[in-house]
Amino acid sequence: MISRCPPLDRNSAYCNLIQSTHFADHCVIAEQEGRVVGWVSGHRPPSDRTSFFVWQVAVASEGRGKGLAKRMIQSLLDRRAQRGVTCLTTTVTDDNKASWALFHSLARDWDAPLERTALFEREAHFAGAYPTEYQARIGPFDLKKIQEAQG
Repeated sequence: MISRCPPLDRNSAYCNLIQSTHFADHCVIAEQEGRVVGWVSGHRPPSDRTSFFVWQVAVASEGRGKGLAKRMIQSLLDRRAQRGVTCLTTTVTDDNKASWALFHSLARDWDAPLERTALFEREAHFAGAYPTEYQARIGPFDLKKIQEAQG
């Protein structure tokens, strides 16, 4: 729909700028020697205030394999803006092995179940143009217990 309605912007950089200004308490970057090497954005869905939805996780090649994504997500959950969160949700395509590994690892670390369900289907929602997005839901978890375990 957006692509059929110029001049609406399909530019995700604009979306990221809006997220980082409107939802600053729900975004984090990681820097290494003055260079941004990681970004996580998300929000608390108005319809489910116990959930934190992870929109994007990006880690540059020099930051990979060091647990950076997990630390950024944890730092977001440690913020006062996330008080009351008992589950984390996101959407992931089936072929995104790195994201599935990240979210399975978080579920193990937090001793919480991970449920996977189709949310936006290839044919029904994307007219075959994009793969199915599966919702990953981790929780319930005890955020205070997780924070105490981290020291």
